[in-house]
Amino acid sequence: MNVTYYAPFKRFVKKAIKPLKAEIEDSVNLICDDIEIGDLKRGDLAGVRVYKFNFNRQEYLIAYRESATEVEILSVDFFKVGTHENFYVELKKYMKEKNL
Repeated sequence: MNVTYYAPFKRFVKKAIKPLKAEIEDSVNLICDDIEIGDLKRGDLAGVRVYKFNFNRQEYLIAYRESATEVEILSVDFFKVGTHENFYVELKKYMKEKNL
């Protein structure tokens, strides 16, 4: 399975504390094991799934999308991770800028 991390995802993980990084890594592994674990979004974010997890009584969201290559190798693109505040607004803005 190919995994791609986009800039907003990398930036958040880089700044996160070690226990949160470990929780994000566990969540990424869960997502890779069961790609349909997140909620499928509609409208502007069609095709994107969002997985939610809690850390220190704070809810975090991970936005990702599955895609299959020509050889039918599953690939997962992780776009963003963060708290709920402005999460979807920033995700839409990023995806529109990058034409994803």
